[in-house]
Amino acid sequence: MNGPSHILLVTGLSGAGKTTALKTFEDLGWETVDNFPLALLERLLVAPAAEGSDDQPRPLAIGIDMRTRGFDADQVVARMARLRIERGGGAEILFLDCGGPELVRRFSETRRRHPLALDRPAVDGILRERELLMPLRRAADHVIDTTELRTNALQAEIRQRFGDPLEMPTLTIMSFGFSRGVPRNADLVFDMRFLRNPHWDSVLRPMTGLDQGVVDYIATDPAYADVMMRIEDLLMILLPRYHVEGKSYITIAFGCTGGRHRSVHVSERIGRRLHDAGFSPTVVHRDLGDHARDSSGVGPESKRA
Repeated sequence: MNGPSHILLVTGLSGAGKTTALKTFEDLGWETVDNFPLALLERLLVAPAAEGSDDQPRPLAIGIDMRTRGFDADQVVARMARLRIERGGGAEILFLDCGGPELVRRFSETRRRHPLALDRPAVDGILRERELLMPLRRAADHVIDTTELRTNALQAEIRQRFGDPLEMPTLTIMSFGFSRGVPRNADLVFDMRFLRNPHWDSVLRPMTGLDQGVVDYIATDPAYADVMMRIEDLLMILLPRYHVEGKSYITIAFGCTGGRHRSVHVSERIGRRLHDAGFSPTVVHRDLGDHARDSSGVGPESKRA
């Protein structure tokens, strides 16, 4: 491993959202460290990857602020400038700013003391910190003002700026039977028990939603075509929104009474539809046993007893 693919120094005013930012970078797959002395930066860059990680270099986000040992804003700026030259780029500074009144409100709400005003009003520490951090503010490659941003909005801003726009959430399409309980981890649950039930046909009963005879039977329901189109259209709207909000995992569950016929077919159909739309869903039939397959590999309907 040749060190991180990118280095981002995350800094800014106390209370402006550094902790939230670092957690978001971690969710994006970055390696993150907080309050790391820059005097030890070279050791960090050449340190071996954690056990169990792959050999692909990951970007590195380093959080520093006034509490970091040996902190000096001018020295930090100079060190980052040298790092850019040594690496041929790939080293940037993100500065999180925030208006004074809003910071005062945040410290008051959380009942925390400002690190530079332990025995004085928070506003005194904020003014002093802003002055000390000004070299970093001027040298920053990215500045995010969090005055009007709540946690979710800050997370979305970071994902938009630094995330991979092509990296989609892990998407699972699940069939299940209500008789065995609703999946606890489902984000969206659709009840398909209104469709014609193949269970009442003695020929179709031993089959499953993977069999063409069952598929044809369900498709004759008068509501089938319209409902399926509406569900598909709804998912095409919701899934990109979940992506923007930064959801890492999405489970869409379709249920019928026993989890063998209607829900299985619908899950298969939705899986193929989403795959054709550019998603990479995994279709799981919970109540047909441990059967899971990537719908990108869906071919002819396979038969299962």
